Amino acid sequence: MFTADPNLVCWKCGASLAGLTLPLRRLEVCKACEAELHVCRLCEFYNVGVAKQCREPIAEEVKDKVQANFCDYFQPRPGAYTSVERAEQSRGQLEALFGQPDAGSAVVTPEDEARVRLEELFGGGGPRK
Repeated sequence: MFTADPNLVCWKCGASLAGLTLPLRRLEVCKACEAELHVCRLCEFYNVGVAKQCREPIAEEVKDKVQANFCDYFQPRPGAYTSVERAEQSRGQLEALFGQPDAGSAVVTPEDEARVRLEELFGGGGPRK
């Protein structure tokens, strides 16, 4: 049994996991957010850019990447939280840049608004024959 790397943090909230012993037990949870820790998102082999999102070629596929699993190849990765945080930060920047329309509402452009006003002014019966 070894103590966890002092740089090891929870994949979900970023809380320090330095007090834990390695290897992590299958049902080990973060004391701060109670997220399960023996999960793909915290593993050294986790990578969304490869098949099955795992760089370990002989590991069995795990469908749910945020639930505790029985993978024998699991190795905790110190940078797991920063990658999650970076993805969420990037998503937020994209939404700020391009905006995020409400799910049920249509985007009204100035051209659409002008067309509606013209149709109201001239009777708006569509194309004439």
